[in-house]
This record gives sequence, C-alpha cells and structure tokens, in this order.
Amino acid sequence: MRAADMLVNRNQALQDFLARHRLPPRFLQLVETWYAPLAEQLASHHATAGRPLLVGINGSQGSGKSTLASLLALLLRQFHGLGVIQLSIDDFYLTRESRRSLAERVHPLLATRGVPGTHDLPLMRETLQRLLNGNGEVPIPRFDKAIDDRCPADQWEFVSAPLDLVIIEGWCFGTPAQSEEALLKPVNDLEAREDPDAVWRRYVNRQIVEHYQSIYQMVDLWIMLQAPSFDCVYQWRLEQEQKLADKLKLTDDSAPMQNQVMSAQQIARFIQHYQRLTEHTLQHLPASVHYLFRLDRERRIIANTRPREALLS
Repeated sequence: MRAADMLVNRNQALQDFLARHRLPPRFLQLVETWYAPLAEQLASHHATAGRPLLVGINGSQGSGKSTLASLLALLLRQFHGLGVIQLSIDDFYLTRESRRSLAERVHPLLATRGVPGTHDLPLMRETLQRLLNGNGEVPIPRFDKAIDDRCPADQWEFVSAPLDLVIIEGWCFGTPAQSEEALLKPVNDLEAREDPDAVWRRYVNRQIVEHYQSIYQMVDLWIMLQAPSFDCVYQWRLEQEQKLADKLKLTDDSAPMQNQVMSAQQIARFIQHYQRLTEHTLQHLPASVHYLFRLDRERRIIANTRPREALLS
C-alpha cells in the first residue's frame, strides 16, 4: 500500500474512533503528540521481548483510561499489525448476587462495585493467562454497568489466543496497599458514618495485600493517567454517566436500564467509595510506572515522564 493511501486509512480510522467515542476534534492532537508515539513504543517493547506482553493502565474515574486503552488497541492492530485486546478490570466485577452475599458476610459497603475485593480475581487471572499463554478460543467476560451485573456467559465474546499484547485498565489497577495507621482516620462522610470501625477499609486493604499484588506482578508495562486531584473526579464521573444515559437513549428496549443511570447526588455519594484509594494512588503510584501522563482539569496532558525503566526479557 502506498504511503498516501496508508495516511488516508489512518486518518479515516481516527475519525471513526472520535465519532464512536464522542470525542472532540482536539483529541487528535493528543493522539499525534502523545498516544501514537506511545503505541510505537509498546510495539517496540513487544518486538524486543519476543513474547506476549501485559500492559496495565491506571487512571482515576473519568480520566480517559478506557479511551486510551481502546485507542492503543486500534493503533497497534491497524498500524503495527499486532494482535491486541483491551480489557477493563470492571469486566471482572463479582456478580450482583455475589456482592450482596459479601455485603451480608463482611460489610454492607461491599455491595457497591469498584473497590478491591469486589472483583472475581480467579476469573481475571485465568483469562489473562489464557490470553497471553494459551492456544485457542478464550471467553471474555463483560459487565453491564447499566444493570450493575455481569453479562450472561452466552453473551461473552471469544478471542483467539495467544495475543501479542493484552491491555487492561482500571481506576484501582496497580493501587498499592496502605499502612494500618493510614486506615484509622476516615477521609469523608461515607467512611465516618458507614464504616466508623474501619471494617470495610481494612478488608479492602487486605485484599490488595493478599490477592491483587499477584495480579499486578503479571504486568510487564505500566501506564498512568495522573489526575491533578480527586476534586476533578466528581465532574469527570458525572460526564461518564451522561454519556451512558445518552447511549441508552439510542438503543431499543433500554427503559429499564435507564432507571439504573445515577443522578448527580448519587454520583457524589458513589465516588466517596473511591476517594481514599484514588488519593493514595495519585500520591504513591506515579514513581512506579513506566509511562506517566500528568493531566490538567480538562484532561489535557501537561507532562509526560518515564519514572521507571522497562526491563523486559
């Protein structure tokens, strides 16, 4: 294919991506300046390692990590010829019934999806291992946030393994554990009123130590979108929910699901579940990642550094 034709195809693919994700034209500047070079570096890492790679993306809610994961998958597939899938840690939430049971046995706040301890880690580990090292069709679980439950298994897609790169993103993916002392003082009204004895936050922290670390150790390359502060998360999360509501308006038979879209007041309470670990992550994770993108309040990249060298074998 001629260079001119390749450029036309690339531009069309990016325009289609913007339309599909409802992104403004200025997003193309982020792609050209930051994300296309990042995709080239990931492709280079894969070539150097000579094996499938697991790439982890961390970013607070609404920071754009899901969009980045999808974009990198597009660029790596179409312009580097690599087999790639993007996953979200959200796809591995426990079912609604499992979280209800957990809430009854441990603490009521565990009914709300999101924090460590509300994911099906055996399913996540098995899926990642099969995608990276398996041979054949691998079922990919999906979670429907509109109904707050995992999609039925007969709706899962199948992907042929092994792949060249697996990209997985999540707001708490890579989050380090806190000290016991840090857990004692509530960080917001939700913790003070609904977890006064720190049962919930100790359980969450213990899950990171005992179970999530082994998943993190599977990751070859870490990328972080660093928000300026937790204060931005409410507005960003509000925008996410509006996108979900708009999407449901365009689908048939979506009235029951529209009832699950959260109001501004519900979101304000919802994000308090994540404040502690989001603030902890913003402070402590940046020094440990391979690619760090610092964002401003408008989610524009204001700096890009590489705090940690990638050593792959």
